[in-house]
Amino acid sequence: MTRLANKVAIVTGAGTRSANISGVGVATARLFASHGAKVLVVDMNEKAAKSTVDTITSEGGDASYFVADVVEEDSCKALVEAAVDRFGKLDILMNSVGIGGPGAAPDVTQELWTRVLDVDLKSMVFISKYAIPQMIKSGGGSVINISSVDGIRAAMTKNVPYAAAKGGMISATRAMAVHHGRDNVRVNCIAPGMIYTSMVEAVDDKKRKIRRDLAPLGTEGRAEDIAMAATFLASDESRWITGVLLPVDAGLMAAGPQSLLNNILDDYEYI
Repeated sequence: MTRLANKVAIVTGAGTRSANISGVGVATARLFASHGAKVLVVDMNEKAAKSTVDTITSEGGDASYFVADVVEEDSCKALVEAAVDRFGKLDILMNSVGIGGPGAAPDVTQELWTRVLDVDLKSMVFISKYAIPQMIKSGGGSVINISSVDGIRAAMTKNVPYAAAKGGMISATRAMAVHHGRDNVRVNCIAPGMIYTSMVEAVDDKKRKIRRDLAPLGTEGRAEDIAMAATFLASDESRWITGVLLPVDAGLMAAGPQSLLNNILDDYEYI
């Protein structure tokens, strides 16, 4: 299939860190390439980035990698320039780099706050700063930001820095979509739910069961589920869609308190 034929994409946070569990960036880079896109894999770990490129190449795709610390504006500019230099243009930007940020407000340190906001939110804004003008030169493009359901509502865990960063991504997505609609640059946001990635690999089976049971579909998502949604938003199939927040969460955001209790407690009956 060639849904992204003749398109050039940047995917951040796309290095391979686990042989068994795919991250969202890795899964998306591979799927983009399988649909005909030329992909620049961006990661701060060269070995991880090269591993993803090697996988894409072995699958018949076209990819290159760029090592960058995306919290630095100079690096954000350089990675966009690298994509254009290597592939001639830019059509798609997938901002999928991210880290967790635990802690209730009384527990948050300045160091943690700054780090999480820099990686999750600042990088999205500053890569977009340099990517959007290149997309305009190409006649338009698609920016896809990976937020979280934790950016929409409070999570079970205490994670104020993470929630603030992911909520900021949603607001920034809408603003950029409005600002650049006339440039034919679409900006959308995906809010993953309970996805099984290396970030939750250490979670015990009991907690993983609760994660699964909370969602109406009763299953835990995979990185590939996010990648498929991103591929749709990157393709011309979504040419009339911009400023959208798309939960990919097995129905979690649609569920109310009673339905959540019903899903996790066998003896719960709505009164």
